[in-house]
Amino acid sequence: MKKKTSVLRFAALSMALITSMLLYAKMKHIPFPPPGGEVSSNNAEGEIPMVYENLYNAKALTPFFEKLKALDTLKDRKLNIVHIGDSHIQGDAMTSQIRQRFQSQFGNAGLGFVFPYSLIHTNGERYVRFSSNITWDSQKNTSRDDIGAIGIAGYSLLTNNKNFVIELNIKNKDYSFNTLRILTPNNQHLFDLAISKTGIPLRPTPAVRRTAYKNLFHKVQKGETLYALSKKYKTTERKIQQANNLKGNTIREGAMLKIPTEERVVSTVASVGSSVAMNNFEPLPGDNISSLGYTYNNLNGLDQIYLTPNSEQSNFALNGIVLENDQNGIIYHAIGVNGARFSDYNKCSLFFDQIQALQPDLIIVSLGTNEAFGRLSAENYDKQVENFIAQIREHYGNCPILLTSPPPSLFKKKLPNPYCEQYTHVLIDNSVKKNYGVFDLYNVLGGSEGMSKLIAENLISHDRVHYTHSGYEEQGGRLYNALMSNYLQYKNQQK
Repeated sequence: MKKKTSVLRFAALSMALITSMLLYAKMKHIPFPPPGGEVSSNNAEGEIPMVYENLYNAKALTPFFEKLKALDTLKDRKLNIVHIGDSHIQGDAMTSQIRQRFQSQFGNAGLGFVFPYSLIHTNGERYVRFSSNITWDSQKNTSRDDIGAIGIAGYSLLTNNKNFVIELNIKNKDYSFNTLRILTPNNQHLFDLAISKTGIPLRPTPAVRRTAYKNLFHKVQKGETLYALSKKYKTTERKIQQANNLKGNTIREGAMLKIPTEERVVSTVASVGSSVAMNNFEPLPGDNISSLGYTYNNLNGLDQIYLTPNSEQSNFALNGIVLENDQNGIIYHAIGVNGARFSDYNKCSLFFDQIQALQPDLIIVSLGTNEAFGRLSAENYDKQVENFIAQIREHYGNCPILLTSPPPSLFKKKLPNPYCEQYTHVLIDNSVKKNYGVFDLYNVLGGSEGMSKLIAENLISHDRVHYTHSGYEEQGGRLYNALMSNYLQYKNQQK
């Protein structure tokens, strides 16, 4: 009887151990082959993706690896990598690290996409400097309205002033250019490219300080009243009515109300600007207008150039500039928008129309931090990802796509954000079915359990959402290493 009990107990423990192994394998997305077989290589729904160096489903990147191998061997072409994201991509810390390492290994074919962020008073422009004599209007894809002119940058630069000059200077001479392309809505010829006859640098428009009262925004919940909101925000019903053009006390559930406060904020803005003598600039002949933009070739390694108005136009919108040299190698385009989510890009049709202007051989997407901070459900996050990828492929075919999972962060500087891990699982689980690769940045950085180490090594900033400059460089280095490890594995398999 004791022998039979021992056998049953051993069998039960064995089954429990096997079950635990299977559950662990599924949770960690480790391929667990069936007895006597291997993990299936077809794209059936629910297939567990293969993983190597924290990069899942690298076979989706095979077309890029094929081109990279040809460049590596023949040195006969340019490859374009387009990296899309939010504030950490706009700041170009993570992407600068990847760009430098790619170009050091495979050749520097140019800086790629640039945008005059400083002219709309936001960060960016690591390797270039822009100046102008006027104050520019702008649009941003995170806005609710006026998004029609927003293209590949996620921003647009706008004016109807016909007396302007934009000066572009290259800070790093390694990125002097021979070819320049101007991107505008519907590839309109809105700008001329020019050189200065005088050689005198354009003086930036002086900044002025402006004081205003800070406004908050409140989404009306069921049962809330104007009186209750006035008490909550220590203001008056009348001030809320005036700020929102309300004629009565009725407020609609779901409405977004502007709440005026007594807090003053000081902002720095450009002054109205000064006129310039347009005859001091000599327009250069353009080569052609196409889906790639208005192109100027044979610029002989310039590091300074000017954009001036096409005299036949009266309204001007700039979506970006692309800089290339005459060498073969890698062009690494960084496109980021502070505070952006997948949904912000998804609503801008011109963004997807202009993807082809960059001729990407690989598209990397690093979004999700703002969705996680806003507590977007994993289900809705997945819908936005699917929409984004569908629009990319509708406009540019089956270009290889690599998604990076959002890095770990905290709520209120202390509570682990579970959405980062949920999004990571969603991306990995769907990678084979939807044919994209995933770099598991969340677990590379240790997940929520690794937060103390990130803090100790000063890799994450004090808000515990954004990362430090060193932290973003670390992320870029890890992503590059994962791509190269999988590229080398691909090369070895071709022998």
